[in-house]
Amino acid sequence: MRRIRIEKLVANIGVGEAGERLMKAAQVLEMLTKRKPIQTISRTHNKDLGLRKGMPIGVKVTLRGKEAEEFFKQAMWVRQNQLAGYSFDHEGNCSFGITDYTDFPDMKYDPGIGIFGLSVSVVFSRPGKRVQLRRRSRQNIPRRHRTDTPEIKRFLREEYKIEVIE
Repeated sequence: MRRIRIEKLVANIGVGEAGERLMKAAQVLEMLTKRKPIQTISRTHNKDLGLRKGMPIGVKVTLRGKEAEEFFKQAMWVRQNQLAGYSFDHEGNCSFGITDYTDFPDMKYDPGIGIFGLSVSVVFSRPGKRVQLRRRSRQNIPRRHRTDTPEIKRFLREEYKIEVIE
């Protein structure tokens, strides 16, 4: 019951504009994850950036279970099994960027697509987290059952052989 696991992993490519580049970014995410990405929508209007509220500006894919673990291992291979200490929040979740999708194994550069980087966010939890999130009979989880940064760093060191650089 106290075993830490990857609850979900979100891979995101922010393009900043709709159109052909957004479709190419969706192709990249689909090649990497073998899942169909969804579009992210602009929440605000910004005239300087040429954004309108409700305009598609990026794509993302959410992975859970074994798929999330496999993608995390590949992403860590690209990052040479190293993460910066500032990549973690107070609950132990981490986010990091990958500069080029061609760094992944079995990915080759396609001149029709171009170069895209992506950001990856990983949420860690223990079984029982749903008690805090569910709609009916919602309850708080005690502190001893929550995850924190030192615990997640230790978990990554032991399970995935990842070096956390402080």
